[in-house]
Amino acid sequence: KTTTRHFAENVAEDFESVAEAWEVTLKVTTIGTDCARTMIAAMRLLTFQHMPCVDHVLQRTITVCLADSGFTGTLARCRKIVGHFKHSPSNTEELHKEQTELEQDKEPLIQDVSTRWNSTLFMISRLLKNQEAVKATLAKQKHKLTMLTTAEWDRLQRLETLLKPCRYVTELLGGETYVSCSVVLPALRHLTRTMEVSDDDPAYVVRFKAAFKKDLSQRQDALNHGWLRVATALDPRFKDLKCLPRGERGGVWTSVEALLQKEPDRATPETTGESARKRSFLLFNSDSESEDEEGPNGALGRYRAEPTISETDCPLQWWSTHEGAHPQLSALARKYLGSPATSVPCERLFSLAGNIVQKKRAALSSENVNRLVCLSNWLKEKKQNK
Repeated sequence: KTTTRHFAENVAEDFESVAEAWEVTLKVTTIGTDCARTMIAAMRLLTFQHMPCVDHVLQRTITVCLADSGFTGTLARCRKIVGHFKHSPSNTEELHKEQTELEQDKEPLIQDVSTRWNSTLFMISRLLKNQEAVKATLAKQKHKLTMLTTAEWDRLQRLETLLKPCRYVTELLGGETYVSCSVVLPALRHLTRTMEVSDDDPAYVVRFKAAFKKDLSQRQDALNHGWLRVATALDPRFKDLKCLPRGERGGVWTSVEALLQKEPDRATPETTGESARKRSFLLFNSDSESEDEEGPNGALGRYRAEPTISETDCPLQWWSTHEGAHPQLSALARKYLGSPATSVPCERLFSLAGNIVQKKRAALSSENVNRLVCLSNWLKEKKQNK
């Protein structure tokens, strides 16, 4: 937390002072932040590489598209319907009765928040799942709500379909137990392909897809493409670079070759694993399925000749196994694959700490705060693994 106003110079000084205090100045490679102008300006003053949060980019893109594609009125009515039940225990109880009669789970509706676009998706999904129960409950009550029409329910269904791939990408890139930096470009390429217009798309879907592709393309300019491309090339899952145009792939390998000549070795980070669920949807098509590009001689050529591995495999584990065969590249891979794609894990941690350290618990020692945070994370992971 800074003690002065957030001018770029002050933010940059705080980053440097923290790095010096923790004696990690020589170990830091990238700094992840949101896309606020102050942060971007501050990063220009530092020698570290800047890694803008990809999830913040998606947040802004989706928010803009929802506002400009004709969904505003429908979503406003959804929020009023959800609020009708959220603000009244008796209304919620009546909804639960209808859910029971329809043999559905007793679950509350979800109200979205403006700062989290995925909460809008959760609200829509829960409403669609409980559509009949909501209709039946409201039909028995006196209210001044404007009911959703059949066309609006259909619009919500289509919007849910549009937003689901965005949710998968957001969750994938926001992970903290696996490599995420090298997945950014393939994931964004996947999103762009899912937003291709089809013949049966109504006008409002066409507007959404067109706005999404245009806005995302513009906001991607803020990303550190140089770092992301090298990370993708050093990931044995995506080293074919099919997420990039063919004309740009050679330049990436030229950059890697140049880095090999000057990059010192780094310490090996812990290797972590990850379930395959959130990566299974990343399907990539190259411009030519039969292409066979020749690589440069030496270490880089040997690496490029290696077969790609499954998208469900851990690239850090692969590099650990093949470090003897590619000693120079493995050090470079550790550096580039170790950077997170988003600032979500950090925000998640500080949000948890903020919930623990409250005014009434101000007497907690720093050691106990650390223990409580670790226990909370452990319990969360334990529930997810069940």
